[in-house]
Amino acid sequence: MRVWVGIDDTDSSKGMCTTYLAVLAMERVERELGKVIGFPRLVRLNPTIPYKTRGNGAVSFLAEVDDVGELVDVVNEVIVEHAMLEDDNTNPGAVFVDEELAVKLKPFAEKAIKDVVMLDEALFIIGKHFIPHLKHKKGRGLIGALAAVGTELNDFTLELIAYRYPERFGTEREYDEESFFDMDFELYPETFDNVDWCNDAVVCIPNTPCPVLYGLRGENVEALHKAMTMVRTEPIDRRMIFITNHATDMHIIDAENLDKVENYHSYRIRGKVVDEPYDIEGGHVFFEIETKFGNIKCAAFEPTKQFRNIVRMLKPGDVVEVYGSMKKDTINLEKLRLVEVAEIYVERNPICPSCGKRMESAGRNQGFRCRKCKTTAKERIEERVERSIEPGFYEVPPSARRHLSKPLIRMDAEKRHIFR
Repeated sequence: MRVWVGIDDTDSSKGMCTTYLAVLAMERVERELGKVIGFPRLVRLNPTIPYKTRGNGAVSFLAEVDDVGELVDVVNEVIVEHAMLEDDNTNPGAVFVDEELAVKLKPFAEKAIKDVVMLDEALFIIGKHFIPHLKHKKGRGLIGALAAVGTELNDFTLELIAYRYPERFGTEREYDEESFFDMDFELYPETFDNVDWCNDAVVCIPNTPCPVLYGLRGENVEALHKAMTMVRTEPIDRRMIFITNHATDMHIIDAENLDKVENYHSYRIRGKVVDEPYDIEGGHVFFEIETKFGNIKCAAFEPTKQFRNIVRMLKPGDVVEVYGSMKKDTINLEKLRLVEVAEIYVERNPICPSCGKRMESAGRNQGFRCRKCKTTAKERIEERVERSIEPGFYEVPPSARRHLSKPLIRMDAEKRHIFR
C-alpha cells in the first residue's frame, strides 16, 4: 500500500533538522520495508507563528510498504533517536495517511500555511479519519505533519539539501564563498536566492548547529545537480532534493475581499501613503498607508538593506500594494508594488522670463525681482518635483527574503526591479 508519511517539529535552535530526520527515516524504509516514491516534500507553514523554529518547515514522503504498523515503528525509532526531545519547545508529531485520504487534507494544509491552527484541530482530523500517528510530548508537530501531507503544490520550486557528517555538527562550516557566486553567475535564474550580490553574502548556508551544509534553490533537477558540482565545500555525507513551496507566496492572503486584517497573517494590501517615511534607531524605516481597514503601519527593517532606500523615496499620495506579514499591527514588508506615483509640487521663487534665472525676494511683502534684468513678479510659483522612483515591483534582497516569499525573478510581472 502507498502511504504518505508526514513529520514535523523534531528540531530546535540547538540542533537537528526535520529534513535530515526524514532522510534518515526514508533510508530505513528503503532498507527494511519497501520503497520511497518520488521526491520528498518540504512544506513551509505560516511564517508568523510565534512558537515555530526559524523556517517552520514540515516534511512528507510517499512510501510503498506492506505493513503500516511496521512503518510507524520505524519512523518512531528514528524520531526517538534523533529528535531534540530534551528541548522544551520540541514536540514531534508524525502521521501516516492513505494516499487517497491525503487529498482531503488540502483545506487543513492551506489553513496551516495562511492561518493559525490549534493542535485540537489536527487531533480532530486524526480522530475522524482514524489516521495512525505518533505524538511525542505535546505533539504540536502533528499540525505540520498533516499539512505537509495535504498541501497541493500547484506552484513549486526545488531545494537540494546537502548534509554534513555527524562529527561536524555544530562546528564551523568549510566552504569556498567564491564558488557559490560563480555558480550563481552561470546558472541564475534556474538557480536563485543562493547568494546576495548586492550585500556580498552566501545565503544558502545556515549559521545554526543543524546538520545542513547548504540548501541550493532552483527550478529544475538538472540545474541543481550542476550547481552542486560547481560549489566547493567540506565533504558531504548525504544529499536530497525536496519539492517545496519555497518562493511561491503561498502564505499571502489577498486582502481585497476581507473585512479585517489580523496579526499572525500575511497579506497583499493596497493603500495610499499617508505621510513621509521615517527612520528610527537601528535603521528601520516606517510609513503608513490609508486602506479600507484604516491606516496601517508598514516597516522595512534594517536587514532589508537597500530596499529601505526605495521605501524612503515614497511620498504622501503614492498608491502602493504591499506584501508582508502582520505583527504588532505592522506589515513587515517582503516586497511592494508602486502602483501610482503621486505628483508632488513645491513653491519656489519665480523664474525671470528674460534670463531664465530665479528671482530674489524684493523685500518683505514686496514680491520678487531679477537683479540683472530688473523684471519683477508678485508671487512664488508652484513647480512639479521630478520623482526618481517609477511604478513597478520592488523587493527585499535575497539575504532578507523569507522562504515562502516569491522573488520577482519568478513573477510574471512588468517593471520588476530585482535585487539579485
